[in-house]
Amino acid sequence: MRAHDSAIQSSTIAVSGTGNTAGSAAGNTAAAGGTVRAALGVVCFSLSFPATVWALDGFGPWTSTGLRGLLAAALAAVCLKLSRVPLPARRHWPGLVAVALGCVLGFPLLTTLALQTSSTAHTAVVVGLLPLATATVAALRSRTRLSRTFWGAALGGAAVVLAFTLQQSGGAFSLADLYLAGALLVCAVGYAEGGRLAREMAGWQVIGWAVVAAAPLMAVVTALALPAEPVHLTFRALTGLAYVAAVSQFGGFVLWYRGMAQIGVPRASQLQLAQPLLTLFWAVLLLSEELPLAAPVTAVGVLACIAVTQRARTKG
Repeated sequence: MRAHDSAIQSSTIAVSGTGNTAGSAAGNTAAAGGTVRAALGVVCFSLSFPATVWALDGFGPWTSTGLRGLLAAALAAVCLKLSRVPLPARRHWPGLVAVALGCVLGFPLLTTLALQTSSTAHTAVVVGLLPLATATVAALRSRTRLSRTFWGAALGGAAVVLAFTLQQSGGAFSLADLYLAGALLVCAVGYAEGGRLAREMAGWQVIGWAVVAAAPLMAVVTALALPAEPVHLTFRALTGLAYVAAVSQFGGFVLWYRGMAQIGVPRASQLQLAQPLLTLFWAVLLLSEELPLAAPVTAVGVLACIAVTQRARTKG
C-alpha cells in the first residue's frame, strides 16, 4: 500500500513538474513575443519624425496633424467594421479619450510644431525621455512599486539623453523644447492608458477606437487649418503624410500596445530608449542631417540602460 501511495505521489510530482516547465516555457515565449512586438513598434515610431518633416514639405503643422488623424480614423474604422468589433464598454472610454488626446492629437501636434524650428536629431533625443515619463505615469496609475535597480537604470538613461540634448543645444532650452516637454507628458499618459487597456482589449482595437473617437476633433482642426496654411502636393509631402497616418498613428500602435500588454508598460517603455538612436540613423539616411559626434557615446549608454531595465524586477 505504501509502495502504491509512493508511486502515485512520485507520478503527481513528475506531472506537476512537467506542467510547471510547460507553463514556464509558455510564459517565456509570450514574453519574447511581447518584446519583439514592442521593439517593432519602436522601429515604426522611429521613422515618424523624418516622415513628419517630409509631410511639412507640403502641409502646415495643424493641417498635417488633422489629416493624419482623419486618415488613420478612416483606416481604423474599416478594420473595426470588417472585424465586427463591438463598441467598447463604458468603463473603457475614459482611457480611450486619454489615448486620443495624448497620442492622436497632443503628441503629433506638439512634435510637429517643434520640428518647424528644431532638427530631427534634436527632437528625437529630447523625446528619448518618454520611456521614463511613461514608466512614471504607469507606476502612479497602477500604484506599482518599481525596484531601485529599475529606477536607477531608467534615470540613468534619461540623464544620458538629457546631457546629449543640452550639449547639442548649447546648454539652453528653446521653444521647441517646451513643445516637446508638453508632448512627453501627454504621450506618456496616452501610452500608459493604452497599455492598461490592452490587457482587456486587443491592442489594435485600443488605438483603433482612440483614433475614431478623435475623428470629429481632427475634422475641426483640418477644416480650420486648411484655409490658413498653404498646401503644396509634393511626393515627399504625400509620402510623409501617408506614413504618419497609416503607420505612426495606427499600425505602429497595434504592435506597441500588444507588446506592452504582454511584458508590462514599464519594461516595454524602456525599449523606446533606442528610438532616438534609430531616428538619428533615419535622419542621416533620409534627410541628410549631420550625425552628432556624441551619438555613439549616447548609443552605448542608452543600450546599457535598456539591458538593465529589462532584467529589473518590480515590487508588489
